[in-house]
Amino acid sequence: MDLSRLRNIISRYCAGEENWVDSRTVYIGHKEPPPGAEAYIPQRYPDNRIVSSKYTSWNFIPKNLFEQFRRIANFYFLVIFLVQLIIDTPTSPVTSGLPLFFVITVTAIKQGYEDWLRHRADCSINECPVDVVQRGKVARTQSQELRVGDIVVVRENETFPCDLILLSSSRQDGTCYVTTTSLDGESSHKTYYAIPDTMAFRTEREVDSLHATIECEQPQPDLYKFVGRMHIYKDKDEPVARTLGAENLLLRGATLKNTQHIYAVAIYTGMETKMALNYQSKSQKRSAVEKSMNAFLIVYLCILISKAVINTVLKYAWQWSPDRDEPWYNHRTENERQRHVVIRAFTDFLAFTVLFNYIIPVSMYVTVEMQKFLGSYFITWDEEMFDEELGEGAQVNTSDLNEELGQVEYVFTDKTGTLTENNMEFIECCVDGNVYIPHAICNGQILSAASSIDMIDSSPGGYRREHEDLFFRALCLCHTVQVKEEETVDGIKKGIHQGRPTSFYISSSPDEVALVEGMKRLGYTYLRLKDNYMEILNKDDEIERFELLHVLNFDSVRRRMSVIVRASSGEYLLFCKGADSAIFPLVVSGKLEQVKARVEQNAVEGLRTLCVAFKRLSEVEYREACRHLTEAKLALQDREQRLAEAYDVIERDFVLLGATAVEDRLQEKAADTIESLHKAGIKVWVLTGDKMETAAATCYASKLFRRSTQILELTKKRTEEQSLHDVLFELNRTVLRQRSISGLSVDCLDFGLIIDGATLSAVLKPKQEVAGHGNYREIFLEICRNCSAVLCCRMAPLQKAQIVKLIKASKEHPITLAVGDGANDVSMILEAHVGIGIMGKEGRQAARNSDYAIPKFKHLKKMLLVHGHYYYIRIAELVQYFFYKNVCFIFPQFLYQFFCGFSQQPLYDTAYLTLYNISFTSLPILLYSLVEQHVTVETLKREPSLYRDIAKNSLLRWPVFLYWTCLGVFDAVIFFFGAYFLFDNTTFTSNGQMFGNWTFGTLVFTVLVFTVTLKLALDTRHWTWINHFVIWGSLLFYVIFSLLWGGIIWPFLNYQRMYYVFMQMLSSGPAWLSIILLITVSLLPDVIKKVLCRVMCPTAAERAQDHDLLARDVAAAQLAPGRSYKGASTAHSSPLQFADVETLSLRRSDPLPRKLLAHLAEGGRAELRSCMLRLSGAGIAYYAPGPETSV
Repeated sequence: MDLSRLRNIISRYCAGEENWVDSRTVYIGHKEPPPGAEAYIPQRYPDNRIVSSKYTSWNFIPKNLFEQFRRIANFYFLVIFLVQLIIDTPTSPVTSGLPLFFVITVTAIKQGYEDWLRHRADCSINECPVDVVQRGKVARTQSQELRVGDIVVVRENETFPCDLILLSSSRQDGTCYVTTTSLDGESSHKTYYAIPDTMAFRTEREVDSLHATIECEQPQPDLYKFVGRMHIYKDKDEPVARTLGAENLLLRGATLKNTQHIYAVAIYTGMETKMALNYQSKSQKRSAVEKSMNAFLIVYLCILISKAVINTVLKYAWQWSPDRDEPWYNHRTENERQRHVVIRAFTDFLAFTVLFNYIIPVSMYVTVEMQKFLGSYFITWDEEMFDEELGEGAQVNTSDLNEELGQVEYVFTDKTGTLTENNMEFIECCVDGNVYIPHAICNGQILSAASSIDMIDSSPGGYRREHEDLFFRALCLCHTVQVKEEETVDGIKKGIHQGRPTSFYISSSPDEVALVEGMKRLGYTYLRLKDNYMEILNKDDEIERFELLHVLNFDSVRRRMSVIVRASSGEYLLFCKGADSAIFPLVVSGKLEQVKARVEQNAVEGLRTLCVAFKRLSEVEYREACRHLTEAKLALQDREQRLAEAYDVIERDFVLLGATAVEDRLQEKAADTIESLHKAGIKVWVLTGDKMETAAATCYASKLFRRSTQILELTKKRTEEQSLHDVLFELNRTVLRQRSISGLSVDCLDFGLIIDGATLSAVLKPKQEVAGHGNYREIFLEICRNCSAVLCCRMAPLQKAQIVKLIKASKEHPITLAVGDGANDVSMILEAHVGIGIMGKEGRQAARNSDYAIPKFKHLKKMLLVHGHYYYIRIAELVQYFFYKNVCFIFPQFLYQFFCGFSQQPLYDTAYLTLYNISFTSLPILLYSLVEQHVTVETLKREPSLYRDIAKNSLLRWPVFLYWTCLGVFDAVIFFFGAYFLFDNTTFTSNGQMFGNWTFGTLVFTVLVFTVTLKLALDTRHWTWINHFVIWGSLLFYVIFSLLWGGIIWPFLNYQRMYYVFMQMLSSGPAWLSIILLITVSLLPDVIKKVLCRVMCPTAAERAQDHDLLARDVAAAQLAPGRSYKGASTAHSSPLQFADVETLSLRRSDPLPRKLLAHLAEGGRAELRSCMLRLSGAGIAYYAPGPETSV
């Protein structure tokens, strides 16, 4: 056995890696290992191409056709078309084939165009230039040509093209700074490290001389985990093994910051990068409306088959008599006589199916596709959703889901860059209860509006001055901020003289940057860290130097960080900052109550607070602290636990100095948007990779959590204290107990849940059955259902998708929407029913992979409450109307078979059969579905609760569907039997000619076209000139077409059965009377039903319509000044009595004074303080001061 292989196996087990699964070996620079080392086994890895598109040039046609024919209607019409081609049927194959071809072609073009846009976006990424080290020189190549093992050069502000292991950087210490906003949503700078053996490489030649291999785990989606080792070969000695961890791995999509350049080796490429593995695979999203359409189609398909079966059976029952089976005028051929009866019956069944197939409206799919495609432009054209800063408006990447925007029940949103502007701002600080606000300083004087605020310039007493200086120095020293120098001077900043380089700060925590910048505005400037000395420029423009001895890093358990420094006087100081709950218990002196009161006040305002404390260390205490820290850092076992114990020993007996308040600025109107979504009945969840404290503060500021909200924590910290089982059951008991109480009391608690990624993984583990209670995920879902808001923090991208999938798969099957702005949000965007990307600062990955893209989070309000509402209302009416008009169309054909011996004789002419859905009735409903507004845009934005009325697909439920179907059957019966009984006796035209079967069918068809068109006109509330043009134009087109079709002998037709039929019908007075009478009788029941429902139980939308009508009446009214009006006034609107007040009682139809309207239009308000306008019922009372009506 090879000794090197045995050695590696032994070292692997000795290192405690018994669980090491499959691994890969990467040869840096594609160099073979030296002789005597492991055998060189070249491995094949994928290239670096990223693919987010769905089709390719060779699979587009078969794949797209397969997906389209999965639709029931498309497959059905394909079958009908084939039947028409195979057997002799009453109608031409063109009547089914042409509409089907049109639908398939339009849909394929639309989906192909959308996928072409994705291809183009992929090409822009895959073809971007990348520098690679080859033979000691830098060569330029495309990103897609990178291979595992290539040594890559990345420069400042460039994005990493694949997952890389850092070899060296331009910084002396071998570190580099990286932002991972597009991965985990954190905009802060993170530090990554090169191993000591390679960090000294400075040139391409030195890097190319490296002879090493990397052994690491196979690709996995966890962004925060990486296990590997590097074997470095030096001369003929044994290779040196260095461990590699997540701190050495640079992820694709992250950006290099504050570092001139780095050298790194490609470890995972293309679709094996962690970012790509966190992408959710693309799947065809189908809306709830489309699912309802499919269900309705199945019902109508059953009705169609039933009709065909009934007619086939009745036909053979009718033909049981020989004289009916083969009448003298219709003898069969010899082949027909010899055909088996079963075959003949089956052929007749297919013929009846083709005759009645129009009950399944293929044109509905054409109209729906056109409505979705054209309707999507209303989002693109919306000026209110245009962002001036970006210079872009909303975008529609997939128009198939427009109506789904009106059905959303859960919104899952990212935090950083989505809810917030990704920009921290220092607001104030408090020292011993005295508040300092940078903006309140004006030439060293206290502003009149801030008289209770103490300024630094106010020369406090000795004790206070000492604590003040210590506080500001603590914030300038207790951090991990780096300084980046800029030679370009934008302006003179405080403490920085003209000509001196201006600097800005970067850090792993945006809070730290905000605090250091806040101190700079208050007169204390942190300059730099050089040779382990931190330099501060104080308010007297004097530079102070402190030696940095130890940094006690922040962690989420302690929730604080500390530094130990030595002043120039030799004094040892320990400065600590952290959460109030982490600092207050350790304080032994200081003005605790005053600081605590200020912290609580800032927390109520949604600000992020930190407390600052210090203590002086003697020489003995310092050495003892050094001993504890050194022992803990050198420990090989339980290093983190021993460090935590050392920190607890050192961080105690503090003197409290004060507190700070920082605002993570929300995006404009983010809180208003979330509040509107809550009023609309939509639950909002925040899914973020950020820390719990940061995310919770944002949730309070955005009104996701209110101060009255009782927070339930399901976090790793709590599950370490209790078992997950106990915590889940305790939380479940809490919410269930409150629910039972709230059923008896009006006052009930509002719950909010906080869960972290580690706990979520434990909850979602399969096969965790709990005796008598199902599994953990069911209990977790029960808790979430009873919470008004949920915050999920420390989420990996794939976990975000798992949360969305969990809610989608719950028993209610709610419609979900995911919104985010980074690559870390792509998975949940693809998983949700509707995905919305925000064009933010974290790249365009989310916007590119989403269904819709918007510039800012605030635009989500109009997207859902206005556009979503309209789209759903319109398409629901479109679907129901199509089924209704096709029942009206084909049911008379079914009834006609009872009067023609079930001979499959069509009631309507072929031209009418073909053009009914394509021309005569298609444009009015298409236009309705594009422009109808049952209530105004302002009303929908003002009343978010209207969104609840259309929730859960309320307009496409079975009762509504049955109503429309029954209405269609009723109207069809009126059309057929009305015409039948009115012409029961032989009717003659003006020239004495009798009505024939084509005249009868034309009469029924005329009543049909007019009735269904006028039905749509009655349903229309928003009339425009184009509505009038299309509705009345369609009726006019039908009349003109019928006159031309029957008025000319067409040479290309082999029959002239419709010649002069329409003119003959119109020449009869009884025909005119019948048309008018039948149309009126058909429309009357629906009109009566609507009037009664509106009067007895109006919906919220109908009440809003009445409100809009009243508002329009009031706004349009004009009244000459000085007139006195007395009108009907209810008891509730009796005028109040004021001294020297003129009272006008107005009817709803009466106008208001012109001067009042003009004054309001000009924005005047100052003189209206003593005026009152009250609307109550139908009465209006207006009160104005003085002897005149002018205000």
